[in-house]
Amino acid sequence: MTFSASPVESISKHMRWQIALALVGILLLATLLGYSTYNVATVLIPDEGGVFREGIAGNPQYLNPLLCNAGDADMDLCALLYRGLTRIDKHGQAVPDLAAEWTVTNDTAYTFRLKPDQFWHDGTPITADDVLFTFGILQDPNLSTLPGLTGLWRSVIMEKVDDMTVRFTLSEPFTPFLDYTAMGLLPAHIWRDVDADTLTRSSLDAMPIGSGPLRVEEIEADHILLTPSEFYPGKRPYLDGLDMRFYPDYASLFTAFQNGEIDGVSHILPAEIPAASQRDDLQLFSTTESSYLNVIFNLNNPDAPFLQDDRVRQALYYGLDRQRLIDEAANGQGLIADSPFLPENWAHHTAETYAYDPARANQLLDEAGWVDSNGDGIRDQDGRPLAFRLHTNDDGLRAGLIEQIAADWGRLGVQVTAEAVSFNDLITDFLGPRSFDSALVGWEQLGDPDPYPLWHSTQATGGGQNYSGWDNPEADAIMEQARAIIDETIRAQLYARFQEIFMTELPALPLYYPVYTYGVSTDVYNVQIGALNLASERFLTFSDWYKLTRRVPVNQAPADAPPLAPGATPIDAEE
Repeated sequence: MTFSASPVESISKHMRWQIALALVGILLLATLLGYSTYNVATVLIPDEGGVFREGIAGNPQYLNPLLCNAGDADMDLCALLYRGLTRIDKHGQAVPDLAAEWTVTNDTAYTFRLKPDQFWHDGTPITADDVLFTFGILQDPNLSTLPGLTGLWRSVIMEKVDDMTVRFTLSEPFTPFLDYTAMGLLPAHIWRDVDADTLTRSSLDAMPIGSGPLRVEEIEADHILLTPSEFYPGKRPYLDGLDMRFYPDYASLFTAFQNGEIDGVSHILPAEIPAASQRDDLQLFSTTESSYLNVIFNLNNPDAPFLQDDRVRQALYYGLDRQRLIDEAANGQGLIADSPFLPENWAHHTAETYAYDPARANQLLDEAGWVDSNGDGIRDQDGRPLAFRLHTNDDGLRAGLIEQIAADWGRLGVQVTAEAVSFNDLITDFLGPRSFDSALVGWEQLGDPDPYPLWHSTQATGGGQNYSGWDNPEADAIMEQARAIIDETIRAQLYARFQEIFMTELPALPLYYPVYTYGVSTDVYNVQIGALNLASERFLTFSDWYKLTRRVPVNQAPADAPPLAPGATPIDAEE
């Protein structure tokens, strides 16, 4: 008898073959896919996430753009929270910020056109009303604070041309005016009902609404957390936030970094440079500050008439070993100054230079009639010793500087008494009343290089800052002319001549341009600062900083992705 398979049995065998063939296909496909994946080139790119912890010295007093100069902490925060019509770049020039452009008519009328689609942190559009409101505060006749700003703005006629355009008309030409338009704006819809005097005394910490790249997320006694503003038109940062942590002083910051509390040290002091340089977990970024240190002379002090002699001042300059001063007293954190203008500034001009030359210094003093007639080691003339006082404020660095300066001059036979006093005493007891012989001071030079407030003869009295009492008619004429014309080429020529006069007569001895050093953990990548006008501008490239990375196929990597972390493999095979 012959038996045949049932229909069910035949179907089952057929299906088993199909299933077996399908499994073989799947296995082959998986093998091929695995081989393909193994050979796909990939790249590490920055990823979003993480918070950058910055340590800053002191607590901010105000989150108010009208009062940002109260301290470094305030300036750091205001730079991130607020924007002005303009901002000042590293060359001291005004460049557009909220303003798209501006025109100047007859050297006195400045017309600003706002960029479209700019918003406050709460999403409200920025208009000409906000501009007029902010500067209108400074025109209020009842305002009792901010004399340096109100004096200018009360003489300016403001008008709204349209919703996006404003015009300021000055009573006379004043080229540094664009510096004043860099002040951060306030939102009119938030503050229009608060009187000007109250507003210019307020910290605004209850509602710090600005238009900068970051906004306030959280405020506590020991820190402020900032997060990216969703309304800022620029590139969104990779980092989720910037946590500003407050410490008592700069010396505390490096310790906080060593303890792992912060990622960024806002300012590494010169005394900390050797220790900071030895750490492999800390990146150091250095740039010259927008300031210079100089020794100023009181040219009208009857107790030190010899300081009126150009040859004596030139001899003192030749007799200073400024490089050794920088290397030893300032741990190398400075560049020798050759002008009262900053090296990055558009108006900087190298005139006469004074390299260390003790022989030339001694020769000049001899020619001026100052010799050691009695062999006591101190030069004298007609029974008067060549002796004077050198003051500065009791900052540790500056106290060390004047001691070394006094030692250099002592080797020339000049007796110098170095004395460090409190900053307030330096101003109120010595500089203000002009009751000093010489003083080591630092001058900031932000924005336009206009030297008028420091060196014009009219500023030698009445509360001006020409403490030396320098009076040079040609220099005065140059300063008056240069601040009243717009043409930068002509201004540069005028300021070149000013620097030649200054470096010949030497009412002050420019010593060096201090170097600002910023420290960042090696766990934070693509940090770049370059040359800065202010230390608070170190966050200009914050949107490119990152902590995290992720791997993607090469063809999916953004063309504008920033560089990888040091030591990372940019492209390899996925295993």
